[in-house]
Amino acid sequence: MSAGSDSHVIEATIDGGAPITAEITGHRFVAWPFEPLRSGARVTWRVRRAVAEGAWSKPAVFEAGLLDADWTAEWISPVEAADPGYGERPAHVLAGTFALPATIVSARLYATALGVYTATVNGSRVGGDELAPGSTSYDRTLYAQAHDVTALLQAGGNRLEFELSDGWYRGQVGAFRLPAGWGTTLGVRAELHVRLADGATQVIVTDGSWTSAPSRTTRADLMAGQTVDFTAAPGAPTAARVGAVVDAPAIAWSPAPPVRVLESRAPVAVAQVADGVTVVDFGQNASGWVRLTDLGAPGTRTVLEYGEYVDASGDLSTAHLDSERPEGRKAFVQRDEVVAGAPAEVFEPRHTVHGFQYARITRTGAPLDAASVTMQIVHSDLKRTGSFESSDEDLNRLHEIAEWSFRGNAVDVPTDCPTRERLAWTGDYQVFAPTATRLYDVLGFTRKWLQSVRDDQLDDGRIANFSPDGRRIKHRLDDQFAMMTGSSGWGDAIVAVPWEMYLAYGDRAVLEENYDAMVRWVEWALEKARTTRHHSRVQASPDPEPFEQYLWDGTFHWGEWTEPRERDAEGNRIDPIKHNPMAWFMADKGEVGTAYLHRSTAMLARIAEIIGLEPDATRYAETAERVADAWRHAYLKSDGTTVTDTQAAYVRALAFGLVPAELRAAALDRLVELIEASDTHLSTGFLATADLLPVLADGGRADVAYELLAQRTAPSWMYMVDRGATTIWEDWEGIDENGDAHESLNHYSKGAVIRFLHTHTLGLRQDADSIAWEKVTIAPLPAPGMTWARGAHDGPQGEIAVEWRIEGDSVRIAADIPAGTTARIVFPDGTVHAAGPGRFDQISALPASTPAVATR
Repeated sequence: MSAGSDSHVIEATIDGGAPITAEITGHRFVAWPFEPLRSGARVTWRVRRAVAEGAWSKPAVFEAGLLDADWTAEWISPVEAADPGYGERPAHVLAGTFALPATIVSARLYATALGVYTATVNGSRVGGDELAPGSTSYDRTLYAQAHDVTALLQAGGNRLEFELSDGWYRGQVGAFRLPAGWGTTLGVRAELHVRLADGATQVIVTDGSWTSAPSRTTRADLMAGQTVDFTAAPGAPTAARVGAVVDAPAIAWSPAPPVRVLESRAPVAVAQVADGVTVVDFGQNASGWVRLTDLGAPGTRTVLEYGEYVDASGDLSTAHLDSERPEGRKAFVQRDEVVAGAPAEVFEPRHTVHGFQYARITRTGAPLDAASVTMQIVHSDLKRTGSFESSDEDLNRLHEIAEWSFRGNAVDVPTDCPTRERLAWTGDYQVFAPTATRLYDVLGFTRKWLQSVRDDQLDDGRIANFSPDGRRIKHRLDDQFAMMTGSSGWGDAIVAVPWEMYLAYGDRAVLEENYDAMVRWVEWALEKARTTRHHSRVQASPDPEPFEQYLWDGTFHWGEWTEPRERDAEGNRIDPIKHNPMAWFMADKGEVGTAYLHRSTAMLARIAEIIGLEPDATRYAETAERVADAWRHAYLKSDGTTVTDTQAAYVRALAFGLVPAELRAAALDRLVELIEASDTHLSTGFLATADLLPVLADGGRADVAYELLAQRTAPSWMYMVDRGATTIWEDWEGIDENGDAHESLNHYSKGAVIRFLHTHTLGLRQDADSIAWEKVTIAPLPAPGMTWARGAHDGPQGEIAVEWRIEGDSVRIAADIPAGTTARIVFPDGTVHAAGPGRFDQISALPASTPAVATR
């Protein structure tokens, strides 16, 4: 191997042994160059350039987990009494005792569960992870956790306990609170490896010596809530069951960061709404729970109900989150209860999680000390990588609430909302993933979720609507919901999301590990395009045109989804699905389906080329062109307008490259006409909204883009800001002009607009032919009235920081470019500079046409 400019030497020391070295090529996601590591191996490593024997980096340390083949512990299960039904089941305590000598050097606890667990050693909590082992497709994937528990052990007798509840494995799922179908038997599998001073290792495992007992947590459900009775007498232990868990998957280690309590917030307002009933406002909609430190005298019962809205009386209301189903309305409930025991007891319900800004706290017979009430904000511990702020406080606030919305939905998997459904819908993350990469390091988080998407893929290649799919549609193909599986824009996440991760981080593995699933999905869609036709086309002509074999219009699509609702003559909002569900279900959504089929097939061609599958790359590139031609035949007119003639159709066609160059101006003009005809309001929905402003700005109509962004009446983002939103709403009128709430008030997909603030307002974007931020363009596009903006992105190359500021008739752009990255700086007057690595700081004249000099 030649020592080129990208050649390095890595040195590793394993378990304190002699250093070993290897020469490696590359600087990102380099494969481990030595022999595979054994369980528990501790590695110290450093790296230097091979050329001229450069300086060594600072040493870094990691430790291997317990590999599946080396686990010797047995699965143990609690002894359960009569089943009160899902949503009402208690937690259980599984415990083991053991003795240790006084010569403990280190100790590691390896544990996993079917259910959700918390662990204690000698009464002290293990680690800071929450909701372990996390949400996965439990029939295929199960992750373990490892913790250093050295400081918790003692010479002599020790006790290790696991409190275990239903969690994602056996609890309630989705808006209708159906039982998860992963299994019926809870279980824990754990090993404690203790290293002694003489070099020996003592291993304590879950086995037949462990006991099972009822927990003081008398009800534990992730969705419904948790009840703890601190006055309950300890239950009599019995022998834990061994061997009740069958067919558990191999134990693996998650690439994602754990869920943790990441922030605590005191109330911003407290109001008594009735005798013994207090509503607490924490000022921010988020995911988590309430921590109570003052529970009152022994026997005092406190009830906490959680929600994201208070009505005109100031009382908590959750009716907007109720769900309709044929057999009746399903009321939305998030409710914790605690019965006080000893004065020092603290209530923190770690076997549930809630979406809320407000808590209604009911307590009779004892006062409530508001100082004892704390909101614990709980979500995946993602590393922040992006920032944005500007002279426009409205845009700063929009950015803040969109970021909070994503945080509240990043609870081990990317959920749609932290309240009513809490499902990891593929479409939501497909829309938001490009924005997520600008805010946080989401590579591991996303790779973990994509494992579940693959696990839940149907045999025919369809991608489930959400993953992990506790309803297990892949095994229930006769279910009505199975008929609504395989939608464009949702299933296409299996192609689009790995692609976005590759662009942002440069990790080829995320493409390779998902490639087979991508192919199966695209091939299923292509087959459906060939073999099915929408009934309207069949009625128009029994014989299809040749191009129709590439139209994907004959199967179910969710379509644009959640477009702004129209109103009837009386001004009432019309829900198209409730108004005429069959018409909505049967509508021709082939424009959407075929557009996504083109995009995914074209992406698949590029991915195949990157991972060295040239025949696939050629075949899919040719197929993508045929799909694009079919779309144009069916949906594009010769004057550049579309058959569907909606804002969403033009946004999608322009963003996906479906409109020929000679017609793009006409298509963009028609998009602007439709916006102006709506009194400068958007009418896009779930799929197209994220691309709306970039399409306008890149087409030379930044003026219209900023008018839409500044619009203050519904539907608009500023309508949310003006009405006090602290997270992004599912419905454009989440709180209407009457002050009534509708749908979820924390649904992050429409928050994807803030990517525009990074890529256009700040002006920092990655070049089209770049990966992992090796080449960037900095081209600020100031909003009207804006005088400055600054932000940064800490990517694989290092942090790129940008600031621009208008100074009189000039604009100053300053940027810090990390090593390995080059930048093209484009000033508003068209002046272009090459920069990087290092500091760039220059001033250029501001053209009179710059939006920043206009009045807002």
